[in-house]
Amino acid sequence: MKKLLLTVLAAFAFGTAHAASEGVAWDRFDTRRITDLAAVQHGAKLFANYCLNCHAASYVRYNRLRDIGLTEEQIKSNLIFTGAKVGETMSTSLDPKDAKEWFGGVPPDLSLIARSRADASKGSGADYLYTYLRSYVRDESKATGWNNLAFPGVGMPHVLWELQGVQRAVYATEKDPHDAKRTVQVFKGYELASPGQLTPAQYNEAVADLVAYLQWMGEPSQAGRVRLGVWVLLFLGLFTVIAWRLNAAYWKDVR
Repeated sequence: MKKLLLTVLAAFAFGTAHAASEGVAWDRFDTRRITDLAAVQHGAKLFANYCLNCHAASYVRYNRLRDIGLTEEQIKSNLIFTGAKVGETMSTSLDPKDAKEWFGGVPPDLSLIARSRADASKGSGADYLYTYLRSYVRDESKATGWNNLAFPGVGMPHVLWELQGVQRAVYATEKDPHDAKRTVQVFKGYELASPGQLTPAQYNEAVADLVAYLQWMGEPSQAGRVRLGVWVLLFLGLFTVIAWRLNAAYWKDVR
């Protein structure tokens, strides 16, 4: 069953265009999660199991995952399911010609997906991904049986549905603020039609881990740069105090 879902994932996981402007507002992703190595490692596991069969990450090598605390043996045992070597890039076995024939296009590379989805008016790419992966609803009118409120009309089915379960969108009828004679359907949230393997809270945590990994993958040196930046600022602060006192000592006898 999982292999079938992974294959269907090739129907454009994140589409070839940006999310439609009429989609729901983006939730905020806690970017501090990228510094939680356990969370990023779990996200890498989810990525390898649910995304990598159809989506490549061709700008990242498996051995780069040592930066998130994994050993080469752990990478081989838990994240590589093909004959790929640890030093190779995270490619997919899906042939581009087959993808075009079967699905009408090649699933996008996800190496930089968290960086490419940023929208100045709505939020960061991580905000988008965190919202997108939690916004699937059952829609029998679609060929895949799914739609996404963050990306209406998306071609990708809900590959994580076994974890989340099936949810429906809840709407309320309210007066149109621009026309008192009309009513509009206002989105109020989601309700769980059938549970999945995880509780809603656990699923949100899992998605956050996956997004943390996708964000890390787009810029693996990010956490190291932040740590280095902290030390640089501390050094500059200390040096400023030293320079100030040296300046005072130099000029104290000058009239």
